[in-house]
Amino acid sequence: MTHEFDKAALAQQRSDRALEADRRLRQLFAEAVPTDGSDPREGPGLALVAVGGYGRSELSPFSDLDVVLLHDPSVDEAVVREVAEAIWYPLWNDGVALDHSVRDTVQMRDAAATDHRAAMGMLDARTVAGDSGLVMALRSQVLADWRRDARTRVEEVRQARNARIERAGWLAHAAVPDLKESGGGLRDSVILRALVATWLIDVPHGESESLRSDLLDVRDALHQTVGRRMERLDAEVIPDVARFLGMGAEELDLHARQLGRRIAHLASLSWHKIDEALAPPAKRSITPTGPAVAPLAEGVGILDGEVIVTGRADPTTDPEVALRAAAAAARAGLPLSPGSAARLAGSMGELPDPWSPSSSRLMVDLLSSGQGLVRVWDELDFAGVVDLLLPEWVAIRLRGSSSPVHRFTVDRHSLETCVYAAKVKRDVARPDLLAVAALLHDIGKGAEGDHSEVGEPMAVQIARRWGFSDDDAAVVGKLVRWHLLLPTIATRRDIEDPSTAANVAEIVETEDFLDLLAALTASDAQATSPAAWSPWRQGLTEGLVEKVRGVLDESVTSPTAEDYEGWPADVPIPDHGAMGPADFTLTVEPHQGGSLLTIVTSDRRGVMADLAGGLALAGLAIRSARTVTLGDAAVSLWEVSRADVDAARLTDRLRPAMAGELDLSGRLELTSIPDAPDARVRLLDRLSETATLVEVRVQDRRGLVWTVCDHIASLGLSIRSAHMSTYGDEVRDVFYVVDGDGQPLDDATATTLRDGLATALA
Repeated sequence: MTHEFDKAALAQQRSDRALEADRRLRQLFAEAVPTDGSDPREGPGLALVAVGGYGRSELSPFSDLDVVLLHDPSVDEAVVREVAEAIWYPLWNDGVALDHSVRDTVQMRDAAATDHRAAMGMLDARTVAGDSGLVMALRSQVLADWRRDARTRVEEVRQARNARIERAGWLAHAAVPDLKESGGGLRDSVILRALVATWLIDVPHGESESLRSDLLDVRDALHQTVGRRMERLDAEVIPDVARFLGMGAEELDLHARQLGRRIAHLASLSWHKIDEALAPPAKRSITPTGPAVAPLAEGVGILDGEVIVTGRADPTTDPEVALRAAAAAARAGLPLSPGSAARLAGSMGELPDPWSPSSSRLMVDLLSSGQGLVRVWDELDFAGVVDLLLPEWVAIRLRGSSSPVHRFTVDRHSLETCVYAAKVKRDVARPDLLAVAALLHDIGKGAEGDHSEVGEPMAVQIARRWGFSDDDAAVVGKLVRWHLLLPTIATRRDIEDPSTAANVAEIVETEDFLDLLAALTASDAQATSPAAWSPWRQGLTEGLVEKVRGVLDESVTSPTAEDYEGWPADVPIPDHGAMGPADFTLTVEPHQGGSLLTIVTSDRRGVMADLAGGLALAGLAIRSARTVTLGDAAVSLWEVSRADVDAARLTDRLRPAMAGELDLSGRLELTSIPDAPDARVRLLDRLSETATLVEVRVQDRRGLVWTVCDHIASLGLSIRSAHMSTYGDEVRDVFYVVDGDGQPLDDATATTLRDGLATALA
């Protein structure tokens, strides 16, 4: 018995069940409503109406029979009650699972006007017996009401759908999917019919109906196998259901999830079209070549609320445009155009091996974008772009977990881990490595063996391919190898035993790695389920982390100032002569998809603030900066995101700021970011004997670097060197600060600086 044969047979069986139910109901109706020899289905002002799945003739083996006894308001209530009892009681005696109601046409229309479920049921209404004219008239009225009130009704449907998915999860990714209630399940496929009925949008009818039919096949097999009504595809029933369909167990699981994924994708596109249809008319700029596209990045723009790859972009020669589009969409919280994703999948060239630094940075931006990652990644995955960026993803795509504690498939769990990791990226020194490890921590589950051990070399290879150095790739691999270490030790060993923390310290080796591992552990557990990060488990794990930190603190050795102050080895320090306070020289060269600015100025208090302010007013986003003091000169490197910076024009833009002619404080006031975590400012003790090191971890925004530098200068302090790096939307800035005599700050001044910066960045 093949799957194709079952498909045709099961569809016919659904129709046959509906026909058999029709015959029984018509018999009972004819006995209850004698008609003097006329057609027994033409009862006066009375009708039996099939709604919902029964109305669509889609009866699964143990589905309820959804029937309404409809009557004209003029029909005597006693007569209606007598007819109802004559029909319902025999069905109950037969053991029929009956979902029934008795309503007149006015009540039915009122119910449809206040309950979207009743309205959608009537949209699929079908006369089984009695006055068909009564049914057709009511259905036409309900449909007209549905279209007239579509703007409010679709919002009711959306809210109910969101609440349902919050309870049942997504069919494609839930550990135990619900074929009916999960997102991408049978209810979603019915909603698509109702959305089309509004006349606001259209969907591919053939594809939508075929997907629902295929999913009904799975539910029919489930009912037949377990011998009762059941919607959840539990792991223990999958082998039997698969055999019924002539499939393997893993094949069935993947088949059902693929159906849910495709239905969910159609639903997502449909809801986006609904939003466009309901949005107030917007003024759209039209160019000779079509609607204007708001630019986001090179080859990337926004059109009709979606991020697109522009027509001028060529993914064949510029494959990095896929990463630019994905990162921009995720950061902006916008959908990636399905058309653009399909275009990328069909024409994208190969990225070099290893990737360029700009490609690596864009992938980190995408993985660090928070909740926006999930929708964009799903679109890329559905189109086939993920296979080009990460071929290893195929082995874990839609793969169910063998652990009952998991609420998601392996692929969705990995994305959710990235979402949680983005929330704690401020807790680690290398949020880029955390983001990559979060995505890859379960990559070994697609291969035989212990997934942590198998996944380590895979993660190292992927990180290298993505452009990370050997040392950084090794850290990612080590995180994958030991991502279960902390919760395993915390829950199975005595954390009060000093040897427990000492043994863990031997593995993690450094405090930075401990921070990364702790952040990955918490993110992994929260993405798994509440049970995996219960207060008990969380408390034990965090207690172990602090004990390990204590062991590491006792063995830490202080790095020299040169470890932090080294000028990049591949960048020569330019010559400089005598300069006035406002004098500077500037050179520009292309660098990693942006530009690298080398600026030589006189060494004076506040010069870093003036430069940072001038660059911000010139519209340049600072990715990183390095500066060193050489005698009476300050030489700085500024990496900015914009390519093709014109050196002469930028020099003219910087001159007023360097000469003190601009009110930088009035023009660079920091904007607040809703729900952003507080800035973290700390003093790095023991790292230098010649300066006070101040580290700032905060969300990036315009004027940030100027705010920090200006505050330091306002206290009469100087920046001897600065090291600024950006990871996604997070910055890690380390400033070497000295007092007026060029000495490290005393404790009181250092505390004042720290607290003042925290306030300034709030």
